[in-house]
Amino acid sequence: MPPPLSIVPIMKSLALLLLYFLFSLSLFAQTASSPSPILFIYDASGSMWGKLQGKTKMQIASQVLSNSIEKLPDNQNIGLVAYGHRKEGDCQDVEFLVDIADGTKSRVDQSLKTIKPLGKTPLAYSARQVFDRLRATQMKATVILITDGIESCEGNICEVVKAAKKEGIDFKLHIVGFGLKAGETEQLRCAAKAGDGRYFDAADAGGLGDVLNEAIAASVDKPVENMSLYALKNDKPIDAYIVAYRAGTKSKAGIARTYADTALMFLPQGVYDFEATPIRGDILPVTLSRIQSFKDQINHQTINFDGGKIEVSTTNNGEGWDAMVRVYTYSDKKPVAAARTYGKPRTFDLSPGVYDIEVQALVIEGSSISHKLENIEIKAGEEAKRSHEFKTGTALIGAKSSSGLVDAMVHISDNKTKTGVSNRRTYTSPESNPRKFILSTGTYDVKVETIGKSGGQTRTFTITIEEGKIVEKIISF
Repeated sequence: MPPPLSIVPIMKSLALLLLYFLFSLSLFAQTASSPSPILFIYDASGSMWGKLQGKTKMQIASQVLSNSIEKLPDNQNIGLVAYGHRKEGDCQDVEFLVDIADGTKSRVDQSLKTIKPLGKTPLAYSARQVFDRLRATQMKATVILITDGIESCEGNICEVVKAAKKEGIDFKLHIVGFGLKAGETEQLRCAAKAGDGRYFDAADAGGLGDVLNEAIAASVDKPVENMSLYALKNDKPIDAYIVAYRAGTKSKAGIARTYADTALMFLPQGVYDFEATPIRGDILPVTLSRIQSFKDQINHQTINFDGGKIEVSTTNNGEGWDAMVRVYTYSDKKPVAAARTYGKPRTFDLSPGVYDIEVQALVIEGSSISHKLENIEIKAGEEAKRSHEFKTGTALIGAKSSSGLVDAMVHISDNKTKTGVSNRRTYTSPESNPRKFILSTGTYDVKVETIGKSGGQTRTFTITIEEGKIVEKIISF
């Protein structure tokens, strides 16, 4: 039994996120044998007692972070800084719980279990303490800040990050906003951008796990991104999952997720194909072919999910002809649309992408009654046109005897393949005997077999059908 329609978009989202997560981990596993440290700045302010889905945000964040770091390699040094967990109202309540120089997964996991939310949210002061430590140790690190609130101590984390970068401290900063409202993220987005990282939104446990895994994978050891990607539908940004393949292959070279914002990825200089899939909804994937990446400059691509159109027309011997038209995705041959032409051009509204179109003539019989139009690119806001011409002739085949018309079965098969193309009965009425066949051009074998009172007699012969011509054959028994 198929799943209810209401949960299909959710299942699709989960499937895409799982693919994203698994590929992120595979990329991370390919990093250097001694990766640079990862330092988590962890929100332990009083607001973390707030609840989501029946659990406190602290419980959710602690469990999700533990799960994420457990997947890191054993040689990954991990540090943990917490703020707001010791003194209520103290804007300098920041503590290094696990040292970045020799921190392990187990030590971070144990420290997370001891934290009790209490105080303020000193984002700028926390970041300053971390950068001071990196300066003193001359380490480069990936810094990941997890917060459920905005600055509450009059600091400006964006300015702190800009100053650290200007000084030459080597780090990449990602910020994860957990349950924040849209209007609360401006300063955090500014800070992440200034720190050569990204800002991620997470609304629940599943979302927090997804973005943490992505942030961890985008470490400071990775080259500077040289490809920016933005996804739109109806002039509004949407969340999309994007895979880059080496051009003409299915060899994955990079992934990104837009989160309704600009996504960045690094691709070695070369040519790539992109496949973009919206996280939610039933919008079809969009394919961008042969996109160039450059070593020393950013190439920006806007991916538009607005629809395009294609007009399909079918004719027979130059005249409009009724046909079934079926549209399939080019990549995986999934059906996306179907309609009958009734002898007139038929227009389809499609998501941007590449498609195959199959046209199958109605009424016509024979060896060439369908045709496939392949690799048709549909672009946003544009209309393509395709047509196919069927070529046919007419066969009139009947049976008679000295006493009048004879009831018979007419079996027609392709002369080369021996595949049957038609089986029709003549009866004994002048309206159906001879029986009329509209056949695609070619050569056919015909067997006429009498039935009823005159049954048991057979005649075979071959006919050639030419465009626009009539072949008549009346068999006498």
